[in-house]
Amino acid sequence: MSPILECNGLTKKFGNKLAVSAVNLQIERGQIVGLLGPNGSGKSTIIKLANELLTPTSGTILIGGKKPGIETKKIVSYLPEKTYLNDWMRVYQIIDLFSDFYEDFKPEKAYDMLKSLHINANDRLKTMSKGTKEKVQLILVMSREAELYLLDEPIGGVDPAARDYILQTILRNYNENATVIISTHLISDIENILDYVVFINQGQVVLTSSVDDIRSEKGKSVDVLFREVFKC
Repeated sequence: MSPILECNGLTKKFGNKLAVSAVNLQIERGQIVGLLGPNGSGKSTIIKLANELLTPTSGTILIGGKKPGIETKKIVSYLPEKTYLNDWMRVYQIIDLFSDFYEDFKPEKAYDMLKSLHINANDRLKTMSKGTKEKVQLILVMSREAELYLLDEPIGGVDPAARDYILQTILRNYNENATVIISTHLISDIENILDYVVFINQGQVVLTSSVDDIRSEKGKSVDVLFREVFKC
């Protein structure tokens, strides 16, 4: 079976700035992967390239063996770093929209998660706190039966209690054959749910490893190794 995500010499420039530099990477199916690096390291650029929001300067990126496009959007569920939903909409209207737009969207799953968080589906987004909006957006993303979930800084703007809920939501709502890629610089908060990590710095992959190998071979946590590699 082909990797769910594959990069070959992937490079992206913005003018003279090299955001991603000759990245070679394979992400296999059925795992939770941390795309880890400091702010500005190229994490979001790679995720946007995977979603066809950007196009490579050179090299290729493949999703399930295909270049990003209409076909790959059917199997990718994407959580951007910033909220993109319209503030005037009520939650149930957004669920209806997602149901119409994505064949694999499961509205019953969305309503179950809303209920567990005590979020009223009749509420408008503009009446909600930033943290609640982010929870709604994550619920929408995780209510799809996708093959690949791309989550860009899903815990960056929420309080520690909300982070725990978000991580549990991710764990409970993806199937074992799917892959979740979580981009973040908050390593200690997500380490315990990761199977595999990719360290990226200044647009280049500097380390890839299973979490078990890091612990058994290096005798360190991912967080400690990250701090050593990035001197932070």
